[in-house]
Amino acid sequence: MRTNNIIAAATAAAALTFASLAFAQQAPTVEETYKDIEANYGVLPEYMKVYPKQGIAGAWALTKGLEIEKGALDPKIKSLINIAVAAQIPCRYCVWLDTKFAKDMGATDQEIAEAVAQAGLTRHWSAVLNGMQIDFEAFKAEFGGD
Repeated sequence: MRTNNIIAAATAAAALTFASLAFAQQAPTVEETYKDIEANYGVLPEYMKVYPKQGIAGAWALTKGLEIEKGALDPKIKSLINIAVAAQIPCRYCVWLDTKFAKDMGATDQEIAEAVAQAGLTRHWSAVLNGMQIDFEAFKAEFGGD
């Protein structure tokens, strides 16, 4: 069993290495990345300009893939999630920008308030559960989990 785990881990590491090398070989230049950012945002934000040049294409690919390209979640829901997380981190830049994006996509003040409150509620109970060291297996059993 242990040998299988080692082989699986080595295979996964090799696959990630090859995927990284493939991306690096196909990655757009810094200038191409900046043009794409500006085309999507209408501006090249300062935080993108100061990001390390060797990583900006990858960082933008991740951001664009999750924030802009179509996925299972609609953009308004993504922004509401982002606001809720940013409120807990906290990141005032993220709260401000994602609130703007959410409102641009039709989110109401009530939806934003509920998303933030939901994040606060989760953080509250997480603090209680972790701080009181509630047994995880007993917790799952209480709610019918396996």
